[in-house]
Amino acid sequence: MELEFDRDTMICYETVAEVTLCQEETLESIVPDACPDILRIVDVCGQAYLGSKQAKEGTASVSGMVRAVILYQPEGASGLRRMEVGLPFTCQVEAQGLTEHGMVQASPRLRNAEARALNPRKVLLRVDLAVDVTACQPVEHPICKGVLEEEKGALCQRQYHGDTYQLVSIQEKPFTFTESIRLPSGQGEAPQVLACRAQPVCTECKLIGSKLIFKGMAEVYLLLQEPEGGISSAHESLPFSQILEVSGVGEEGDCQVRVELTDLQCQEEPGDGRNWEVALELLAQVMVRCRRSVTLLQDLYSTKWKTEVDSQLLPLCRLGEQGMRPQTVRELLETGEMVRGVTDSRLSLGQLTQSREGDQLVLTVEAWITVLYWDEHEQIQRIQRTIPVSCRLDCPTGYQCSCICRTTGEVFAAPSAGGIEVRFPVEFHYLSTCRTPMAFVENARLGDARANEDGKRPSIVLRLAAPGEGVWEIAKAYGTTVEQILQANELEDQVLPEGKMLLIPSSR
Repeated sequence: MELEFDRDTMICYETVAEVTLCQEETLESIVPDACPDILRIVDVCGQAYLGSKQAKEGTASVSGMVRAVILYQPEGASGLRRMEVGLPFTCQVEAQGLTEHGMVQASPRLRNAEARALNPRKVLLRVDLAVDVTACQPVEHPICKGVLEEEKGALCQRQYHGDTYQLVSIQEKPFTFTESIRLPSGQGEAPQVLACRAQPVCTECKLIGSKLIFKGMAEVYLLLQEPEGGISSAHESLPFSQILEVSGVGEEGDCQVRVELTDLQCQEEPGDGRNWEVALELLAQVMVRCRRSVTLLQDLYSTKWKTEVDSQLLPLCRLGEQGMRPQTVRELLETGEMVRGVTDSRLSLGQLTQSREGDQLVLTVEAWITVLYWDEHEQIQRIQRTIPVSCRLDCPTGYQCSCICRTTGEVFAAPSAGGIEVRFPVEFHYLSTCRTPMAFVENARLGDARANEDGKRPSIVLRLAAPGEGVWEIAKAYGTTVEQILQANELEDQVLPEGKMLLIPSSR
């Protein structure tokens, strides 16, 4: 006889890929006719822009563009000249279980960019990229919560009541905003903008009803050349805020918002040359996780009939630790020469690696730092270093950690004995979870009546509990109930006393 069950469906997302891809791209470019010949390449200031993302069968793909400004000293002239080069990139990640209905989130970062003059009119550009890719697949888990009308079959059922921590919503929102900025005041002509880059960061997010409100800052950095040839930098913080519809989550969800740059335009406004318009195109990528209560039918038997049970496994996720760990880095970049002054400094974060030391997890990210400075001969030079930054977390074995690293604020760089001293902060935003498979009853049927070979059942049995055996297992084996065993042995809970014989009555 088939039984009727109270069934439900658990809908969520499963992460099928979460990796950082590191790759190099190269491109040969010709100096535009309007630009003078190259004497010496000084710097390459670049920015990675996110383009398109696509989920396919078993593969997640990401494309974008690197815009690089090559700064060089021209032959027979003073000051610096600039030429802009666009270099497209694509990357793919194997993601088993992903379909065209999945979601892909990506964050490209330009770790390093450098150029070499092949001749006075031709350059070879090389860029080093790190692209964080996360692919998620929507899934539906049918579950069985319990039996309907259990008294008809003299049924006993064991249920699990708990919760699971799930990724329940993935959303995106493209948005744009435009702001006017004014270059630093000075006498005479306005400086020339050699390069412009931006770093958007979400600083606050909150669920109110079905609305997600998030705020942040777009940090805009300008590299300037003064009329007399001097190099300087400027920094502006541009605030933004947005509202996104997120239904079916509730206000207790944990939100993760990553804002990526998809385009940046910096144009001079009419006037004295010091007012510039900065237009940013951004993409907010949102993940929302929350706890959801779950009831599962773990086991089932009848006290009158033999029972056949079909079981399945459901992965339940438990939240471990989550938070943010700030790290402050202080390093000396040795130049091997006297440094007269620093004109610009910039920082990019590369690949994040994880290593385990017992119950601790060591997170290490590459910090790629570039500093422009004046040497003792009044020549502008560039120094680059890669600095590992580490953070330790308590993370027991069996837990997995997802982490996003970001920098906030400007990089401090100043001349020091032996080179340049740099200081900068790095934030580790981490989330640890543990997935545990939980067995539940998928289906069950009632068969023949319970009886011994003579068609009779003993009214009572006396025996010891085997190691690891509980009251439920004993009751199921003898076709009685947990309550009857507890009552017969005058027990208040299901903890069995060691070495004591148990009275096991048959079901009445």
